[in-house]
Amino acid sequence: MEKLIKEFLHAENMLQTRRHFLNTCTTGLGVAALSSLMGGCFLNKSGENQAMTDPTLPKTPHFAPKVKRVIYIHMAGAPSQLELFDYKPELLKYDGRDCPQEFLEGKKFAFIRGVPKMLGPLAQFNQHGQSGAYISDFMPYLPEVADELTFLKAMYTDQFNHAPAQLLMHTGSPRLGRPSLGSWAMYGLGTENQNLPGFIVLASGGRSPDAGKSVWGNGFLPSIYQGVQCRTGADPVLYVSDPHGMSRDIRKQTIEAINEINRQQYEEVQDPEILTRISQYEMAFRMQMSVPEVMDISKEPEWVRNMYGAEVGDASFANNCLLARRLVENGVRFVQLFHWGWDAHGTDQRLSLDGGFKDLCQITDRAVTGLIKDLKMRGLLDETLVVWGGEFGRTPMQENRDGQTLPFKGRDHHLDAFTVFMAGGGLKKGMSFGETDPLGYYGVKDRTHVHDLQATILHLLGFDHEKLTYSFQGRPFRLTDVAGKVIKPILS
Repeated sequence: MEKLIKEFLHAENMLQTRRHFLNTCTTGLGVAALSSLMGGCFLNKSGENQAMTDPTLPKTPHFAPKVKRVIYIHMAGAPSQLELFDYKPELLKYDGRDCPQEFLEGKKFAFIRGVPKMLGPLAQFNQHGQSGAYISDFMPYLPEVADELTFLKAMYTDQFNHAPAQLLMHTGSPRLGRPSLGSWAMYGLGTENQNLPGFIVLASGGRSPDAGKSVWGNGFLPSIYQGVQCRTGADPVLYVSDPHGMSRDIRKQTIEAINEINRQQYEEVQDPEILTRISQYEMAFRMQMSVPEVMDISKEPEWVRNMYGAEVGDASFANNCLLARRLVENGVRFVQLFHWGWDAHGTDQRLSLDGGFKDLCQITDRAVTGLIKDLKMRGLLDETLVVWGGEFGRTPMQENRDGQTLPFKGRDHHLDAFTVFMAGGGLKKGMSFGETDPLGYYGVKDRTHVHDLQATILHLLGFDHEKLTYSFQGRPFRLTDVAGKVIKPILS
């Protein structure tokens, strides 16, 4: 009896809540309040309640896009631009000398203390293609597509620690809680294939990025827009397969029953996350058939797998690159690849530039090159944007700790200069934009900030980055916060 009384009192108290008042109010106040809470996409221009439609359906961008989809390849840990793309022969002359004081005064580093030694490039550089792009011998395959690449040589950021820098790169803020770039793309464009998530994440390298799953999270956007992490193998998405002993028909009836309860709950409380829950149940059911089919690389000809260096059954970066092509080919809007392990400090052989770092280049170079070549052969590159880069750069000095030189060759985190390259539609191919000083420390010409890169990616997808907004906590938010400009000189 006591339990029944408590339940009765709880139900009575629920009737006194603001949510109940707004839900039952007949003056229009409830609808107005709910609309403001849900952001700009709740009511469309005709006043129709868009929350009652599928939020992942294809949408029209602000203007004609140059590309339909994005493959973003993030090398978590920040690869050294000085061993890959930013050729600095002058730096070799300073190898072993004390670092100039002007590089140290007023600067903070993650680990460097005192006066470190300068470190010349450890790779050999050559020019490639008609563009004459400098690419080091650490990446022997990439020169094959040199004339497809657009380099940003003077990128800079505000953060020199991994997690905040990764968040800034992918969400526009170094703090938790903001939507990721892929989530913004999904929010703005929807998805082309209703049987697959519009935003898929594939991770390799043995660990997740330092910032965790927030780098593909939805933040304050409805959770239907978050990235879905997939795995290689027989069960690409956890908890999607039918439980043992349950047939597909029973599973379908179960989901229909659950969603009917959810629909009744939505009619009562008008919480948009209930619609997300309904969509996710339905998507999960459809994914049981579509995802295993798309993720099965054994269906690819052997020569295609060889082009990537992919092996059936492996959980590898090469397999993920091949999967990225299969996913965008099947209408996935945004594919995010993360490969961990690029933090070359020089504390041991694995984290040394001429050891573990060079090995990572060998592991990933063939697959990235194969992806670009494969997209081009299939006529997909002109409508796909491929982005490659880390969260910041590396110093032209050899890292020391507590003033002591480390036993292996490594570089500290550096926020003033790093390189990102892109390939695909809407870009001037075979172009290098931006320039650093002779030692590779500062950007001295055509510097580009992380927010500029984000604004440019959104522009290529057909969006004005200042107008793709979502109302949250009383003000409109956007990916680029209050900064960013489109890098127009690299656009075709």
